[in-house]
Amino acid sequence: MATSPPYPTRPSAPPGGRPRHAHWWQKRWVRYGALITLLALSGLVILALVRRQTGTEGFLVGLGLAVLPVPLLIAAFRWLDRVEPGPWRNLLFAFAWGACAAALIAIVANSFATRWIATSTADPSGADTLGATVIAPIVEESAKAAAVLLVFLFRRRDFTGIVDGVVIAGVTATGFAFTENILYLGTAFGTDRMTGGQGIASVTAATFFVRVIMSPFAHPLFTVLTGIGFGVAALSGERQHLRRTLLPLAGLVLAMGMHAFWNGSSTFGEYGFFAVYGAFMVPAFGLLTWLVVSTRQRELRTVRAELPAYAAAGWLTPAEPYALGSMRARRLAREYARRHLGKQAARTVAQYEAYATSLAFLRHRGNRGRAGADFVVREQQLLHELWRRRETAQPALDHAARMTAPPVRVAAPPWPVHGPVYGVHGAPPHAVRPAQGHYAPPQGPYGGPYGSYGPYNPYRTQP
Repeated sequence: MATSPPYPTRPSAPPGGRPRHAHWWQKRWVRYGALITLLALSGLVILALVRRQTGTEGFLVGLGLAVLPVPLLIAAFRWLDRVEPGPWRNLLFAFAWGACAAALIAIVANSFATRWIATSTADPSGADTLGATVIAPIVEESAKAAAVLLVFLFRRRDFTGIVDGVVIAGVTATGFAFTENILYLGTAFGTDRMTGGQGIASVTAATFFVRVIMSPFAHPLFTVLTGIGFGVAALSGERQHLRRTLLPLAGLVLAMGMHAFWNGSSTFGEYGFFAVYGAFMVPAFGLLTWLVVSTRQRELRTVRAELPAYAAAGWLTPAEPYALGSMRARRLAREYARRHLGKQAARTVAQYEAYATSLAFLRHRGNRGRAGADFVVREQQLLHELWRRRETAQPALDHAARMTAPPVRVAAPPWPVHGPVYGVHGAPPHAVRPAQGHYAPPQGPYGGPYGSYGPYNPYRTQP
């Protein structure tokens, strides 16, 4: 089996051989229960606070309008994460934290700080401006960053790079913006009920246009900077403590600064908001989108570069590294499996693709000295998962590789050619016949030969 330089395995028990006793607060069900309880209580409290400020009718209107951009944003972040998709439970936690816990912290802290400033300075207007441009960015970005920090600390295996940080941060900010939009749109609806505003000229329509149509990406854009900081820290070695600490803090400070600049745009004059939106927010959004997409392409190149070692050792077929490094080939492999063996086979191929990608990233970190002490154990686990699914996945990936392989130029024969040329040096395709005694590979689950290269032995070390 081809591996990176060996790393010591993490002991599963003390030297005496007896398993280490876990305290009750270290048990998984206790931690999950505490987290779910915290998020549920936060959700109930934030629901009551928003409903008290907007009224029941305003809350329902705000909820119906605020939910519109959520599926699009979640789908966009999930698309970015397709190379090595993280588990849905991480995304659910991130969204729930943003919508419940972070929103509750922001509402309580912002209200308290603004009232305190207004009482201390006897200037309510100045307190509102200071709260929006200074207090709110610090409180809100810190509350959203807590979700990224928790996933970084407790789901470290799922947090391996920049894309993971961007996805977790973006989904957290999407949840936060969802709750905030309910509050703003519900309040605007209540204002229209009092003033009689209707149609396009209403406060509700203006708020919907600014927050949902023009800038649904605003909160995700801010918090993504924090996620990038954590993502770069995840790529750092375990001994680079200063870098792993300063980079997330730098990303958080940048997120606060961008948030403050955006909130303060309304104080820059009549057209300050539109000037900041066109000259700053849109270019920043385009730049970060380019960065994330290019990072995703780099991940695909890493898959193509690291997996051939496992193909040489016989764990993968030679065509698989190319297929697994192409999103189009991956999709064709899943469709091929679904068409021939059904939905369960397609899910098996998708799982195979995810495990193979994790294996490539693990080896990439190992080659650069950034793998953890459990490198060998984790590598063996991933190879075992691949081997369990190989009979279904490998033929599908071989088919996808053949369908997506780039055309190969064939040199012209050295003799004059009259008429069409077939095959290599003019030999018609039907003239090429296998020699007597040619080995016929065993039949695979799709009715054709198993893969393209015959059966594999999981214990051999040579192709």
